[in-house]
Amino acid sequence: MVTVVGADKPGIVAAISSELAEMRANIVDISMTVLRGFFSMIMVVDISEAVTDLQELRRRLEDRGREVGVRVMVLHEDVFRYMQKV
Repeated sequence: MVTVVGADKPGIVAAISSELAEMRANIVDISMTVLRGFFSMIMVVDISEAVTDLQELRRRLEDRGREVGVRVMVLHEDVFRYMQKV
């Protein structure tokens, strides 16, 4: 699960999706919205064919998010499912 939040501006989706593509991670599902200038996006990403591990993927997405002025959070599916039970 990849979550992206921040002030809306052009290029956010392109920056994050291109970074995922470079790592050969596949976006399985995506939802995004802009509410009064606030951008929010949640993606389910398949990393089974990725050329990097989860930690490296997290680091690269967080770095890329900082470059475009948004916050990126990456959670493993197991953590997300556990949070839903609480």
